[in-house]
Amino acid sequence: MFDEFKSAFQRHNNAHAQLIIINVVVFAVVGILGVIFTISGFKEIAWVVQKQFHIPAEFSEFLNRPWTVITYAFMHGGFLHILFNMLALYWFGRLFVEYLGSDKLVAVYVLGALFGAIFYLLAYNTIPFFMQHVEEAKLHTVNGINMVGASAAVNAIVVATAVLLPNYTFFMLFLGPVKIKYIAAVAVLLSILGADGDNAGGNIAHLGGALIGFIYIKQLQAGINWGLWITVTIDWFKDLFKSKPNVKVTYRGEDKAGSKKPSAPTSKASQAEIDIILDKISDRGYESLTKEEKEKLFNASKK
Repeated sequence: MFDEFKSAFQRHNNAHAQLIIINVVVFAVVGILGVIFTISGFKEIAWVVQKQFHIPAEFSEFLNRPWTVITYAFMHGGFLHILFNMLALYWFGRLFVEYLGSDKLVAVYVLGALFGAIFYLLAYNTIPFFMQHVEEAKLHTVNGINMVGASAAVNAIVVATAVLLPNYTFFMLFLGPVKIKYIAAVAVLLSILGADGDNAGGNIAHLGGALIGFIYIKQLQAGINWGLWITVTIDWFKDLFKSKPNVKVTYRGEDKAGSKKPSAPTSKASQAEIDIILDKISDRGYESLTKEEKEKLFNASKK
């Protein structure tokens, strides 16, 4: 299993599967630890630990746990919760990656989580209807109101894919062929209708994710990538953990007799560099290449 997971993270344009693996592993680990703590008589400790990753409704409490603006999107409250989220992430994520690549999928997932959290916090700290729920929760529960789930992030991907390919058709059980724009529209409608129910905060977050999914594709079509900062940040963290090969310095400008040889053009690239450039095209598209990288690729194609 470990080898299969490792292989999933090494394959290009496989971010949808990678996100699913991360969510499932987190769900399994948290669940197992919860069982161990409960059997051992330390159920309260289990909740204290889990709470560190749930986003709270009260802004004052959120300031003590600001990292939850992201971590909540990798936590789930039950099996059906994670099942439906991961199914939607797989179906729409695979289609999204096919057209826009893995980097942009991860960016939309993160943006969906962020905007879902923003909508959630704004609702519970500015709208009287939701603020009343917070006060009532204080009277009846010790833990207050908290939110978990990848639904906002997944909704962002669903809506983004539907805006990108509105007439693409999924074959659904009992329904047959359905255009994904209608699936996305129903998802948004259900979130609106549920904004005053038991999962009011969750549905508000869904709408935040849906909105940024729509905006992201519209801006991308206009030539503006709202998620570029996320891609750059993730790449920076990846580079920190990459093992750098030892570089051996050789002087190729002179031969054994000491006479200088003409230096190779700077635009020439080794096979390793070409492989890196091709990987970059696979992940982000040809437009992501720098002028120098395009020149190297062009020169290599003439060999």
